[in-house]
Amino acid sequence: MEARAKARYVRIAPRKVRIVLDLIRGKQVAEALTILKFTPKAASNPLKKLLNSAAANAENNFDMNRDALYISECYADQGPIIKRYRPRAQGRATSIHKKTSHITIILKEKEG
Repeated sequence: MEARAKARYVRIAPRKVRIVLDLIRGKQVAEALTILKFTPKAASNPLKKLLNSAAANAENNFDMNRDALYISECYADQGPIIKRYRPRAQGRATSIHKKTSHITIILKEKEG
């Protein structure tokens, strides 16, 4: 039995999200929330909200014990790229690519 939560179109590059996801992969939910609370990265706030959502899904939809939950899988995939242009010298323009992420967290209950 597993509970999952997804956050789509998050305006942070997936490369930056994966750095924070590597810190919490395989940890208990309470420990992961503490790590996210004290991690000074922009991705930690959306991940904290997503982890709380996944834990609430596990409790309410699957009757799992919140204290026995751990992060079995978590990954960030590339979302659509928002393309913008910035004016440059001599009438030229440079493209700016604003990357987005689709983040998924899957929780499972510890046996025993």
